[in-house]
Amino acid sequence: TIVAPENPLEATVEASVDVTSVDTKDEGRDQHLRSAEFFDAETYPTLDFRSTGVRVEDGDFLVDGDLTIRGITKPATFSLDFGGFGTDPWGNYKAGATAKTVVNREDFGLTWNAALETGGVLVGKDVTIELDLQLSLQA
Repeated sequence: TIVAPENPLEATVEASVDVTSVDTKDEGRDQHLRSAEFFDAETYPTLDFRSTGVRVEDGDFLVDGDLTIRGITKPATFSLDFGGFGTDPWGNYKAGATAKTVVNREDFGLTWNAALETGGVLVGKDVTIELDLQLSLQA
């Protein structure tokens, strides 16, 4: 849910993602991600974000907020790339944007990993969260 008043710096965002909707195109990997070793979907069924503010920095819109994964809440900042407004073929007024942030998965208790024979580990710490957004005007 995005509430966008005339002043975009007063906008608010609340989002929730069903962990079972994760789809990497590999059913075995998806099941592992839903397991207690990663997201623990049975105990923590959603990933949640609630904005705490919107600001402009160097001409870019940034949405600050609290990101909750596995019951652990940490601050996160999404950079927003606004695509613009337009009317779709059915007469609905829409806006498009992308939002992106990078978080350290271990900050949220996602610490599972496996050593590789060649050295190093299988899963990196940094995770990019990217959202493609299409918003519809609600009166």
